[in-house]
Amino acid sequence: MDLITIFGLALALAMDAFAVALGTAIALPTLTGRHLFRFSWHFGLFQALMPVIGWYAGMTIQKWIVTFDHWIAFILLVLIGGRMLWEAFHPEENVDRGDPTRGWSLVTLSVATSIDALAVGLTLAMLDVSIWIPSLIIGLVAGLLTIVGMLLGRFLGKHWGQRVEILGGLVLIGIGVKILVEHLGS
Repeated sequence: MDLITIFGLALALAMDAFAVALGTAIALPTLTGRHLFRFSWHFGLFQALMPVIGWYAGMTIQKWIVTFDHWIAFILLVLIGGRMLWEAFHPEENVDRGDPTRGWSLVTLSVATSIDALAVGLTLAMLDVSIWIPSLIIGLVAGLLTIVGMLLGRFLGKHWGQRVEILGGLVLIGIGVKILVEHLGS
């Protein structure tokens, strides 16, 4: 997998974290360095760990699914991207569960925004791609975009969150289509 694809994947996966950080920063009465650190550290860490977990799970079942792994990758990425698009167009279904800057709310939010990365790790295992560089890039991009989202949230309206999530969903679907086309063409 080339670096451009990895960065595209990392950007797409970070869109949930970006959108959550943006919305959280808008809702916070003040934005402190602690808010920035907690969100970027947790979101980046979980985004980096989840693909590794998914990759290890995928490596154990790879030998049984090698003939149709590209279809699985395509379906997973389209489902993830489709879910992101659904959530972007149905924001009223997103439930606020308290102050997301502390405690279990922060951990739960970190897991929720990185579940997509777990499926991506599974997909990378099926494609026989080493997980270490993509995982590192995914985590760093998520952490950085979380900081950017929080800073932008102080200046921009709530409408950006939806647009960014739409973009992330479309990028994931595009990567899924690219994987399918490459494997069907070979």
